[in-house]
Amino acid sequence: MSHTTGRPADPRPKVVTLGTAGGPRWWAGADAGKRAGIATAVLVGDRTYLVDAGHGVGRQLNLAGVPISSLRAVFLTHLHSDHTVDLASLAIFGMFALADDQPPVRIIGPGDRGALPPVAPRAVVPPSPVFPDHPTPGTAAMFHHLMAAHATDLNDRVLDALRPSPLDRFHAEDIRIPEGIGYHPNDNPTPEGVPPFEVYADDLVTVTATLVRHPPIAPAFAFRFDTAHGSVTISGDTAPCENLVRLARGTDLLLHEAIDFDWVHRTYAGGGPTAQASIDHHTKSHTSPDQAVDIANAAGAAALALHHLVPGTAPRSVWEAAAARCHGTFLVPDDLDVLHVGALRAAGGEVVAP
Repeated sequence: MSHTTGRPADPRPKVVTLGTAGGPRWWAGADAGKRAGIATAVLVGDRTYLVDAGHGVGRQLNLAGVPISSLRAVFLTHLHSDHTVDLASLAIFGMFALADDQPPVRIIGPGDRGALPPVAPRAVVPPSPVFPDHPTPGTAAMFHHLMAAHATDLNDRVLDALRPSPLDRFHAEDIRIPEGIGYHPNDNPTPEGVPPFEVYADDLVTVTATLVRHPPIAPAFAFRFDTAHGSVTISGDTAPCENLVRLARGTDLLLHEAIDFDWVHRTYAGGGPTAQASIDHHTKSHTSPDQAVDIANAAGAAALALHHLVPGTAPRSVWEAAAARCHGTFLVPDDLDVLHVGALRAAGGEVVAP
């Protein structure tokens, strides 16, 4: 099968799984390098909507044949580094592919946390936070700092080569959490029963969000893309969460994170406080393949695709063991697979691998 080389104005949405590994590391082992960092492209007509910017996202867009010029918005589920680490390269390299008369690409993600998370109870000596003067920047501030770090390069190109500035080509903004829902970054980061709320809309797609459970980070979002020809829901990183079930109700395709908890316990067994804190974090903040199936079944999703796979080198059998319990189509896509959303409502939905 071939790469996606053309972009006909087909209004039916499809998804390209640009990168399907989770975690802030380059995975080592026999299958190292097969899965890039987490990033997902939702394609509608001649437009691309990107969710997360894990390592390699620009290269993966090129390999998928998805032109940067088609990018309309970038949605960040949360501000952990494995979801944002290549945001700077996407903007600094990608700005050259964007036309002068094109509206700026919107970067839409969480705002400032507003408070540091509590120190893990496993700590023997409480650690000190980094950058205590500004310890929890949101999306807009993070993007500003990333561009400021590259000011030497950017000013060379703007002043000497008369190149554009990424600040003209990209516009970063913080998602405003609805008032009156009881949200607090530490005390109540995932209020239950919150109706999904709109964060973006154009003439092809409406994007709604909800708060999901991924402590200690807050806020953390899942996103749903609704079009005239189908819907896609992307979980972000989360433990099982009723808000996500509500957001994904009746969706054509749910892309949900998955972690191998057996791997977690094997990896950190017998360690000290840091290892124990890692076990605590993974078990309270992520979802097993079986739990992801439960969520998809409860939501009535036509298809479930597992991604953000941790570890990124696990054999497919780890993820596929849950397939028999899934009421809809069950998928474990590889990097650069193309999921045709409309086809997934039929049994045996279509996956086109490049």
